[in-house]
Amino acid sequence: MSTSAAPSANNLDAFLMPFTANRQFKKKPRLLAKAKGVHYWTPEGRRIIDGTAGLWCVNAGHGREEIKAAIAAQLEEMDYAPSFQMGHPKAFELAARHAALLPGDLNHAFYCNSGSEAVDSALKIALAYQRARGQGTRTRFVGRERGYHGVGFGGISVGGMVNNRKWFGAMLPGVDHLPHTHLPENAFSKGEPEHGGIALADELERIVGLHDASNIAAVIVEPCAGSTGYLPPPKGYLKRLREICDKHGILLIFDEVITGFGRLGTGFAAEKFGVLPDLMTVAKGISNATVPMGGVFVRKHVFDGLMTGPENAIDLFHGYTYSAHPLACAAASAVLDIYRDEALFERSAELSPYWEDGVHSLKGLPNVVDIRNLGLAAGIDLAPKGAVGTRGYEAFVKAFELGLMVRQAGDAIAMSPPLVIEKAQIDEIIDIAAKTIKAVA
Repeated sequence: MSTSAAPSANNLDAFLMPFTANRQFKKKPRLLAKAKGVHYWTPEGRRIIDGTAGLWCVNAGHGREEIKAAIAAQLEEMDYAPSFQMGHPKAFELAARHAALLPGDLNHAFYCNSGSEAVDSALKIALAYQRARGQGTRTRFVGRERGYHGVGFGGISVGGMVNNRKWFGAMLPGVDHLPHTHLPENAFSKGEPEHGGIALADELERIVGLHDASNIAAVIVEPCAGSTGYLPPPKGYLKRLREICDKHGILLIFDEVITGFGRLGTGFAAEKFGVLPDLMTVAKGISNATVPMGGVFVRKHVFDGLMTGPENAIDLFHGYTYSAHPLACAAASAVLDIYRDEALFERSAELSPYWEDGVHSLKGLPNVVDIRNLGLAAGIDLAPKGAVGTRGYEAFVKAFELGLMVRQAGDAIAMSPPLVIEKAQIDEIIDIAAKTIKAVA
């Protein structure tokens, strides 16, 4: 059979699309053909304002010439180098830059290719650390209901979104879940919700009492749960988790795949909340989504704990062919330059009050039952219409028709624009969101 014949551009059948109703989509596809700044364009030339920074990831906006140039220069110099028992300079330079940017003694970086890989890597690092320090019985993990930690078996095991879990069997053994943080009494909160933070975190003590701390390796949470409709943590919640983990010798992992690199107006949520995790997973904004990349940032005591065997022994039996890929490292370094030179983290903080006012102006529209925000992100819950997710999907489609890209999670819509957004463009997002909500009433 010849492999040279090009398939029809209209043949959508061959691609099994992720997290998509394939048959529904292919009857009426939503295709994106071009991107620049804070906009996409369809193949027909219709402009769509990007209210979600792609998938929470294009923090510095689309089509950045500086990143393109860095990738092209690296490709000209060297396309690939392995990271097993070898290295290339840009990997070490990037890790040093990240270490300087991170709070506290989060001063080591392990690189991979996605948030999903970052989570599975962090879980394995936690297990390896506990074993290396003579705590080999610590094999259990604690996640959280409605948490999203990617799609690896480790990530869906500690995650708590039902549809990501129910299809795939028993998953990892020995995983418990904290309750989610979405409380009715915190409806329409602005920033950190007021109620329930300490009580929700204290549920960890109950889980420790059930299994004993000597069997628990780590707790993993998103500082702000993202994919479930955006849930900022109630006041005091993360600090209390940190206290309980310290008390019982349990590692605390922050999944900052969404919150990392400026989304909350600081470099990382750890800075925003004044809570230092032992391990931090990142992806998305690390490379502005130009080249797939993820990472695990590691505190000094965890790194040092792995460096206990003979000097010629491998310290961590884990890694990927594309760990610290040269093109990804070049892109990530160029992105750090943009964040610094354009002060995008500070810009996010400055725009957040304007964004907050805008999204909360949607209160009172038909079927809006909750609005949550923190930093340049927000979640809006719509009252169900028949089966769960029906109204949310209608809103997602209508917004696209009206020229706005939003994310859907059940009957919630989430928005997280690029950090380079202008106030006038925020106004446009809010205006289209209002029209959308009224249209699906």
